[in-house]
Amino acid sequence: MGGVSVGVLDHFNIRTRNLAETVRFYEDVLGLENGARPNFAFPGAWMYSEGRAVVHLVDISPTSEPQKPDSGVVHHVAFVSRGFEGMKQRLTSKGMKFDSRQVPGGDLWQIFVHDPNGVMIELNYEAAMEQGAAPAEMADDIGRQ
Repeated sequence: MGGVSVGVLDHFNIRTRNLAETVRFYEDVLGLENGARPNFAFPGAWMYSEGRAVVHLVDISPTSEPQKPDSGVVHHVAFVSRGFEGMKQRLTSKGMKFDSRQVPGGDLWQIFVHDPNGVMIELNYEAAMEQGAAPAEMADDIGRQ
């Protein structure tokens, strides 16, 4: 396909009836920034990480669109992250339930947490760049839970 590439994931979009709670999760829990957003004719928010709007939120509460209970056929969304121990402490301090594990082979550490809409967020940490004790290695797929 000479020179053609899909590239890397730009953002994901969540349609929510819980906009304020969802913005709070991505700001206060994950540390994203609620930033600039085009002047769309519908309410929402764009959440930024390292200068990029990686999560787009659309407030569906003014509409009759029902709130979906989870992320449907999309099982989870993953971020390349850093600061494994700090994120575990942050999640614990916020009272968030999460699962941490090591991918078999030990090169990757992971944290899984759900947003207020039931979307599973996977945070991936390059083990060689992290401090602290390695989480338990798990051979099973978190998706089977």
